[in-house]
Amino acid sequence: MGLCPQPAEIKDRDGNKLCAILYADSSPYYDECCAGDSLNVVPGEDIPYILLKWNNRISSLVVGTRCELTVWSRKPKEGYTKTFKAGVQPRLVEVKKGLLGDWDNSISSYYCKCN
Repeated sequence: MGLCPQPAEIKDRDGNKLCAILYADSSPYYDECCAGDSLNVVPGEDIPYILLKWNNRISSLVVGTRCELTVWSRKPKEGYTKTFKAGVQPRLVEVKKGLLGDWDNSISSYYCKCN
């Protein structure tokens, strides 16, 4: 998937497994997704109030092997919710939220766990 790493490949600088990586940018072109600033999410990370810099700014994500990321559209863990299983989601604009919305630039809280 272009710039997006595979779920089994996501690790921090020290080689430790990450639960997920959240990206600020996506693109109409899949090979240009998972770009811009990125936020590493460690296993077990529970964030009811995402950093202001990241609030409603995430456009693509990768969830690690044997992990799942649950997100909410409002903080603290309120509004719409969605669970992403292990895999690559290069364009959150393609993931439905409610009747008319999508998950692009809509994440305000998250919890990530791995088995």
